[in-house]
Amino acid sequence: MIKLTFCLRRLPHLSRAEFQDYWFTNHAPLVASVRDALKIRRYVQLHSLPNAEDAPFAAVRGAPGPYDGVAQLWWDSLEDLATDTPEARAAGALLLEDERKFIDLPRSPLWLGEEKVIFG
Repeated sequence: MIKLTFCLRRLPHLSRAEFQDYWFTNHAPLVASVRDALKIRRYVQLHSLPNAEDAPFAAVRGAPGPYDGVAQLWWDSLEDLATDTPEARAAGALLLEDERKFIDLPRSPLWLGEEKVIFG
């Protein structure tokens, strides 16, 4: 499995609650609507807790952040991820257009990796 992990920071004019509501209520259904065109196998949103909850963990590790959420998407293969059809290009453009409404893209790193399940 190929997994994309996207650490999200909200645009400055949005509260955490506004960001997470838009992401879940508007963006998630949009991703679901194009899942076949993009060959996405699985999509999960991790919504951050208030900073007071994670600050001690982040401080011990000197971790970057805070992030407002993490999106995780899975594909069966790199070939599926690299699907280049007119439908896939349109779907990708649609998602990016919507992401610009609520995600601070330059401050939201993403990376690809091959998932290696250790247990569970």
